[in-house]
Amino acid sequence: MRITLKRPALGKSAPRSLVDELCETLAKRIRRDLGKGRSQLPTERELAVEFEVSRTVVREATKRLELQGLLEVRHGIGLRLVDKLHAPLNGALELLLPDAGQRLRQLTETRRVIEPELARLAAERAKPEHLRAMRRTQQQLEKAVDTAEAIDADVEFHRLIAAAAGNGILELVLKSLGELGRESRRATIAVTGSKLVHEHHAAILKQIEQRKPQGAFDAMARHLAAADRDLNDHFVKQK
Repeated sequence: MRITLKRPALGKSAPRSLVDELCETLAKRIRRDLGKGRSQLPTERELAVEFEVSRTVVREATKRLELQGLLEVRHGIGLRLVDKLHAPLNGALELLLPDAGQRLRQLTETRRVIEPELARLAAERAKPEHLRAMRRTQQQLEKAVDTAEAIDADVEFHRLIAAAAGNGILELVLKSLGELGRESRRATIAVTGSKLVHEHHAAILKQIEQRKPQGAFDAMARHLAAADRDLNDHFVKQK
């Protein structure tokens, strides 16, 4: 079934280009298809036929969506769907803060602003499936056999808290910091190991499970303050 691009009524707003309209329509399709486990869009030629636009319009729209982190355009493979809305911020951070140490220090400051509030919201809003997923991740962290597995479990635990908080904007911001967060954890877990991280997570999870928003806020704040100290210790040892 062909989807007709919608156009605003004349005089109500500035006219939008075909590329703008196609981007919006394709973005909605991509989010829907990702939720259904699909991984590909039709070819450029097929999309041009479906939407009755030129291949130039399709090409420009898919380039924009690639920059936004919703598509990977690969010659010979096609238009692969991805969920990397956070990717543009990762690239921008490297340009804004080329010094890796400064990026990690400012990341910790940013997390200390955002994540205690996410934990507070999670204590108010977490659903049973969020709590089950957090417990599973705690088990994975406890059983981690190397730093890489511990980092995966650590990142996932914090992601689940953001999801449980129910604020899509804050969740995306945290996800956007994910790769930088992994870099930070490689430094801090190297200092303390994963056992202390597991204990901190357990304290946070307990407050969330007991529906104690302030307790969850405080537990997360203590966890991130410790991570800040560990990061500073790491840089001291590097000197």
